[in-house]
Amino acid sequence: MNKTGIFISSVQSEFQKERELLYEYIISDPLLGRFFEPFIFENLPAADISVSKAYLRNIENCDIYLGIFGKNYGYEDSEGISPTEREFDHAKIHSKTKLVFLSSHKILERHPKEAELIKKAEQFVIRKQFSSISELKSSVYASLVRYLEEHEYIRTVPFDAAFNRKAELDDLDNEKIRSFIRIAKGKRKFPFKEEDPLEDVLTHLNLIDRGRITNAAILLFGHNPQRFFITSEIRCAHFHGTDVVKPIPSYQVYKGDVFQLVDQAVDFVLSKIDVSTGDRSESVSVAVYYELPPAAVTEAIVNAVAHRDYTSNGSVQVMLFKDRLEIWNPGTLPFGLTPAQLKKPHNSIPGNPLLAEPMYLSGYIERMGTGTREIVKLCRKADLKEPEFMQEEIFRTILWRKSEPDLVTPPVTPPVTPPVTPPVGDYVLKLLLLLSENGPMGNNEIRKAFNLKDRRRLRETYIEPAFADNLIEYTIPDKPNSRLQKYRLTEKGKKVVKA
Repeated sequence: MNKTGIFISSVQSEFQKERELLYEYIISDPLLGRFFEPFIFENLPAADISVSKAYLRNIENCDIYLGIFGKNYGYEDSEGISPTEREFDHAKIHSKTKLVFLSSHKILERHPKEAELIKKAEQFVIRKQFSSISELKSSVYASLVRYLEEHEYIRTVPFDAAFNRKAELDDLDNEKIRSFIRIAKGKRKFPFKEEDPLEDVLTHLNLIDRGRITNAAILLFGHNPQRFFITSEIRCAHFHGTDVVKPIPSYQVYKGDVFQLVDQAVDFVLSKIDVSTGDRSESVSVAVYYELPPAAVTEAIVNAVAHRDYTSNGSVQVMLFKDRLEIWNPGTLPFGLTPAQLKKPHNSIPGNPLLAEPMYLSGYIERMGTGTREIVKLCRKADLKEPEFMQEEIFRTILWRKSEPDLVTPPVTPPVTPPVTPPVGDYVLKLLLLLSENGPMGNNEIRKAFNLKDRRRLRETYIEPAFADNLIEYTIPDKPNSRLQKYRLTEKGKKVVKA
């Protein structure tokens, strides 16, 4: 089968890294690499022909013109026209499919001729805006998959990019989307505001198209994702021994959107492993030392949720044993990537790129392609046995716990200052310290301070236990549902903080 040629064009000095990364991404992706053959300047062989003519000839031999437009216009020939504009015009003359992706620069930041080129391109092309290489890859991926659909090269699409015929816009939770915008703007400088039209935001993320909803949109922002995908859940189990043996001491099945699934599963693990606290000799905050690094636990669970095979009848499973934590993921590594390579620098080839991108923007994924290496780094730093990654019928991540004699050892403090064990849970203590430092606070203020995305988690993990122990109280007790309602410490709560 002849592959579809893609000519990748940009001002050479401005987007060299992006061109090379796109080239590697397209040829290494299991789906895109099967159907497309990209061309970039860097791979142009030496020949007795001018560079400009070679470019134009390659455009004629390709089926798709993919332009990356930024703020620079580039070198101008004797007629004052840049090679990038020449290439775009040549693609237009030869009726090539034209895909143009714009950097997030403002119009005044762009060269006047580059702004004019963009204006001209808008009449003929599909255009998307990007502010990072991960956003560019996600947009290119979605556009090329749509190309394959429209030309009937494929009859099905990757799970997350497929449109769900049963879903409508009303199935998405507007408050979840606005919360995502607020978080993504703070963490990754997401180019939208909460008051912007939500359909524009979803379109930018390639989650909807002409009112059609993708599976990724439901998993990210759905009111009830399990209504559409029964196995989109996480099963968590805690065993006292080293094997799966009944009865199971603790077992939970968590449901919700992908962000809620991660939060709930991480909380399950952290509530079961050994934990120790330091003292307040150097700070009002009490240091908490977990047996397993919380960031490593989170990264492993995020990977399972973001990269799993959602067409499988299996679910993500999180199993805590006496000697280890295992995360099972119904999915497989991309072709050419082995478990051993996960511990070394490797290309980022997300199994569900439309799902991974919003998780990156909201801070659940720190950097594309570094998650497994970060897990290894964190475990080594905590003096734990090196984690293992295994590809069998399912993908497994194993984090090893500390040995019995050395479960949790916080930094040594002088004998005259023994460790202080708080009389309340860690989450409640964290809330009490926050209120002690800042005074009365409302729900949204507390969620923002703790970087919580789920209101239910705030209520069940922090507020309700603190109320039950009479550690906090309403500032307006006669109107519990007042929009001005806040929480403050009781006298008992103040004593706990001073203890």
